[in-house]
Amino acid sequence: MKYLLSIALMLGGMVMNCMAGGFVAECVGMDPWVGCVALNGVALVSPLIMPEGVLRAGLYQELWTGETIKAFRNSLESVGWLNRIRSFDSQVANNNTIHFVDLGGDPEVLINNNTYPIDIENLTDADKAIVLDKYQTKATPITDDEARGLSYDKMATVIERHRLVVDEQKVAKALHALAPSAHAAKHPVLKTTGETVDGRKRLSVQDIISLKTAFDKQKIPLQGRILVLNPDHVADLLAQDTTFAQRYNNHTTGAISNQYGFEIYEYVDCPLYTVSTKSKVAWGTTATSEMQMASVAYYAPRMMKATGETKAYIGEPEPTYQRWLYNLRHYFICLPLKNEAMGALISDLVA
Repeated sequence: MKYLLSIALMLGGMVMNCMAGGFVAECVGMDPWVGCVALNGVALVSPLIMPEGVLRAGLYQELWTGETIKAFRNSLESVGWLNRIRSFDSQVANNNTIHFVDLGGDPEVLINNNTYPIDIENLTDADKAIVLDKYQTKATPITDDEARGLSYDKMATVIERHRLVVDEQKVAKALHALAPSAHAAKHPVLKTTGETVDGRKRLSVQDIISLKTAFDKQKIPLQGRILVLNPDHVADLLAQDTTFAQRYNNHTTGAISNQYGFEIYEYVDCPLYTVSTKSKVAWGTTATSEMQMASVAYYAPRMMKATGETKAYIGEPEPTYQRWLYNLRHYFICLPLKNEAMGALISDLVA
């Protein structure tokens, strides 16, 4: 019913546009059909400037939602380390949830068995539901005066800013989720051992080799190991390692040449750790002197990401304020499939 009403309003708006456009065109000595096409065209591409009741109802919401979705899909192309993670978009349910099968372990292997019958062992699997994070922006007003009088497209700039701020948050939160919560054999958190500078120890090549060794001991495959360096650690390697400096280059993907057994990237919003305990602090925590930004490593095939619903909201203009309000809602998640095959490097502090 909602869509039938939108179609009816749209058709009604087209009729009104044809009548108005034809009348104006005839007044200035042009063919009426030129005015009809012109006015409907303006209404289609500039929905905010047309008066209430013309070709606009049910249209601009779909228009802006489509543009927002397109922007979100394109934005991840510039974050190479996130692109290396498998997407589960096709498995997102209507309620922005993904259902995985949590495998109940592997069967026991018998070697040179001579006891029969062989014992029966059940492998109990379970459903594991993951709900996508919901990102929402506060509404931004666009007044009728702004839509009519500004020399630039105010709505386009508002949409772009809403999209960018959600992008920044969801990508930073993704890397935070890919970092281990604390040090353990299957997800090591190692401190740097390089020379002291500004109260911390620099990242050294040996530190990366130590992280590689920790991954090797877990029998993590070589292909698919990702290392995301924070800006301090990139600077540390550039200052010390001639080989790294010579092979350092930034392409559109943000990738650095593969080194030390890792595909290496750099990113500015890496997660924070409390250095003394080697524990990751909660998302959104303000940094203190006891914390350092980590560089994060992970095995890409053991990680997942998924994009769910994206919806742009723009309401009918408010009569008392004569303005529109715009905001958006976007669903996204990035997580390890299991609590393993991850690692972190944090700068050790020097008293």
